[in-house]
Amino acid sequence: MKSISEIFGSMVFNDDVMRERLPKEVYKSLMKTIATGKTIDASVADVVANAMKDWAIEKGATHYTHWFQPLTGVTAEKHDSFISPVGNCKVVMEFSGKELIKGESDASSFPSGGLRATFEARGYTAWDPASYAFVKDGTLYIPTAFCSYTGEALDTKTPLLRSMDAINTEGLRLLRLFGDNTTKRLTTTVGAEQEYFIIDKEIYNQRKDLIYSGRTLFGARAPKGQELEDHYFGPLKSRISAFMRDLDEALWTLGINSKTKHNEAAPAQHELAPIFSTTNMAVDQNLLIMEYMKKIAEEHGLVCLLHEKPYAGVNGSGKHNNWSLNTETGKNLLDPGKTPAENVKFLLILAAILKAVDEYQDLLRISVASAGNDNRLGGGEAPPAIVSVFLGEELDDIIEAIINGDVYKGKKAGVMDLGIPTIPTFRKDTTDRNRTSPLAFTGNKFEFRMLGSSQNIAMPNVVMNTAVAESFRQFADVLEAAEDFDAAVAELMRETFAKHRRIIFDGNGYSKEWEIEAAERGLLNLKDSVEAYKCFDLPKNIKLFSTHGVMSETEIRSRKDILFENYSKIINIEALTMIEMAAREIIPAVSEYVGDVASNAAAKLSVMPKISCKVEKDLIEKLSALNEKAYEKVAELRVAEAKAAAIEDNEAAAEEYRSVVLPIMAELRTAVDAMESLTASDYWPLPSYGDMMFRV
Repeated sequence: MKSISEIFGSMVFNDDVMRERLPKEVYKSLMKTIATGKTIDASVADVVANAMKDWAIEKGATHYTHWFQPLTGVTAEKHDSFISPVGNCKVVMEFSGKELIKGESDASSFPSGGLRATFEARGYTAWDPASYAFVKDGTLYIPTAFCSYTGEALDTKTPLLRSMDAINTEGLRLLRLFGDNTTKRLTTTVGAEQEYFIIDKEIYNQRKDLIYSGRTLFGARAPKGQELEDHYFGPLKSRISAFMRDLDEALWTLGINSKTKHNEAAPAQHELAPIFSTTNMAVDQNLLIMEYMKKIAEEHGLVCLLHEKPYAGVNGSGKHNNWSLNTETGKNLLDPGKTPAENVKFLLILAAILKAVDEYQDLLRISVASAGNDNRLGGGEAPPAIVSVFLGEELDDIIEAIINGDVYKGKKAGVMDLGIPTIPTFRKDTTDRNRTSPLAFTGNKFEFRMLGSSQNIAMPNVVMNTAVAESFRQFADVLEAAEDFDAAVAELMRETFAKHRRIIFDGNGYSKEWEIEAAERGLLNLKDSVEAYKCFDLPKNIKLFSTHGVMSETEIRSRKDILFENYSKIINIEALTMIEMAAREIIPAVSEYVGDVASNAAAKLSVMPKISCKVEKDLIEKLSALNEKAYEKVAELRVAEAKAAAIEDNEAAAEEYRSVVLPIMAELRTAVDAMESLTASDYWPLPSYGDMMFRV
């Protein structure tokens, strides 16, 4: 059996492989391209392509694919073989620089928000050399960007790479003002913690709602949920442990540093956390993590549920996007050091981030908005829909001192002494953690906790990168024109902290009091996706993205249209699934049960005419009324769904689904869930919540 060090990254065309297989000058040229973002030379691409092909064939690859991220939320790939004919009966294995750099895909078959009509099919995929190629299932996967024939971005990666360039450009301007003339590139890094549920495959296959929509549309709560808090960090069940072990090993071969795994708060819920990577690589790796979770779960007779809220009444699943800013040498600019009050560079960057979050609350909210996440935000471990920042006591005090022009009198870190001689004492952190905060500073990074478990993490990072780049740009404009740099920095920090202090909140984000206070502060409370999406193309947001070349106005409006369309499609699928399950499974099953109860009562009365049959009569009365209500709601839902589906304008359709269809769905569920608790289990056609969450 191979060791972890032997298998780690063994299927990745990474830096070590390139250094070994590429000529020295070609390797240096490629590294320069990656470091600076400059265009790669065609002759260099040919050499890289040939080396990549030879390496991939040694790893068992026969095909290659340009792997890209269309606006579907998942990845896409088209496989081509390395085979090239020579004469009538022979072939050779070839792969050119041109094939590496550029591919072609049908751009009209993916969401485009009107950018591509059916007859306008041509689209291009372009190699991202800063994200390593890898071999999977006998195919060489080449991470790429995806654009239309006319040059508009049709994917999530293109804006992400542009946003990374933007924060590099503007961030370097600030560093130069601080006398740093050696840093060549700034990169954002991300570590995305991934939450998920596991269910037995046989049970999963009996639930059409899980199959079609990823979440349970019906289901009475089990007698036990997560209230005893016994699942969180609890011992791993043997099936789960075996699944996690195989998952880790598969991810390690792809160079994904799967570091932490544990049980999460809800029954059958778990989490995987990787180590930080450069943001574009972190996005690619998170997509692979989700793919492999599903694939390896199947191999173990399980199914991985990545929906944000598969089960009502227990925690939903998200992912925590840990965002930081580093130089090319690995220096973390969000590390405050031992004396943060004296670290002016850190404090200025902190001011820039607070300004960015405050001014673009709406974009951060949009970046995590989805029909699935609407079911999760504000409940359990999920933060509320109001964007705010938690900094902790020490940084709060430093900011307050700067605003007031006071000298900060630092606190010494306390010592934790449990009073047990055999357990050593240790230094406490200078601040607590706040699990209700949407965006929390956690030592040397910001943890954005609003993301849904199924989503591509690119868009939240596009927003964060671009918004911070804008703050950097404005700061650099001011400071470059200043006669007294130190005085200008001090005043800029004071003004920025004072103006944007409203975004800082360290209390309970779940409380009603915070909702009231946030409104008084002027913070946005975009409670659902439809309300959030409306803000996407506000003039200030168009200006932000266009100023930094991240997205054009056309690209923004197309994405807004896609978001509304996707929301409508998801709710439509859920509505149709509820109709089918209720009409064809649940209502007939309850009717059958009521009939059998009535027959039993009649049989009893035929033998003992004076018996009351109170139980039977009560069940018949209650279930008949509920079944009739469910039947009526199914009919009502059919009409509402058809009306919403007929609306051509995507925004208007989304409004109809949210305001009309969803409430009827909720009423139908209430009736059905009440019937489940009254119907004998032998008659109920669906596995229960207890079956799904506790039989893994």
